[in-house]
Amino acid sequence: MSKSTKPAAKSAQASSGSFSTAFAFAIIPIVLICGYLVYSLYLGDGQWFEGNDNKNHPLPGAIQGMMYKGGFLVPILIGVFLLVLAVFFERIITIFNARGKGSIPNFVRKIQQLLNADNVDSAIAECDKQKGSVANVVKAGLETYKKMQSETGLDREQKVLAITKEIEEATSLELPMLEKNLVILATVSSIATLLGLLGTVFGMIKSFSAMASTGAPDAVALSTGISEALINTALGISTSACAIIFYNFFTTRIDGMTYAIDEAGFSIAQTFASKH
Repeated sequence: MSKSTKPAAKSAQASSGSFSTAFAFAIIPIVLICGYLVYSLYLGDGQWFEGNDNKNHPLPGAIQGMMYKGGFLVPILIGVFLLVLAVFFERIITIFNARGKGSIPNFVRKIQQLLNADNVDSAIAECDKQKGSVANVVKAGLETYKKMQSETGLDREQKVLAITKEIEEATSLELPMLEKNLVILATVSSIATLLGLLGTVFGMIKSFSAMASTGAPDAVALSTGISEALINTALGISTSACAIIFYNFFTTRIDGMTYAIDEAGFSIAQTFASKH
């Protein structure tokens, strides 16, 4: 890669990385505030409760009222669920842009065909047309490939090594951008379930304490309290399940792009070794 191109690529990656970092820091307080607003304004609305008062029991079948009675962990769990959705859409946009404009397998095959025909300039132009992370890495390798064709101070093995090294450096710039913020999904997949169970434990303690203080079992109050407590478990498990599904979806997509980069890099190096 030329001296002018590599700093530009690093600058673009740094800008993207800064955006992802800023997104991670900004989104957490935002989703927690949104979770609290949903909890207090929507779930706490009087229409879901007896006497139109959220201090009373929820109306029969009013899930919103039962969620409101779930306790102080409910808005946190709602915020965590919104965090999962926010990361999902942010990663969808990033990985969609990283894939480029066309099919990656077709792009890799076209690059291989152009190299076999000794048409390096057309291969570079194809990278500019494709765009995305795979194209950026392949373009870096192709530019070094073209440079090594006219290099006279190195033997064949050194030239192949230079091409391979350039592809590895370009890959190290691209992959961190693709994996940014996935740690949030990995963390939420574990924490959300624990938060839900914690809320359930608090709700059960509250229910049995109320029953013990009255001296007589109140089946309606007890069953309502248990239902309210289990709302936390339902929120925690559903949030965790979504985080796991999204995390596996993104890692599969990233693995596919990594494989395409490896395949293209190997093809570039082997083509150079066979033709020079």
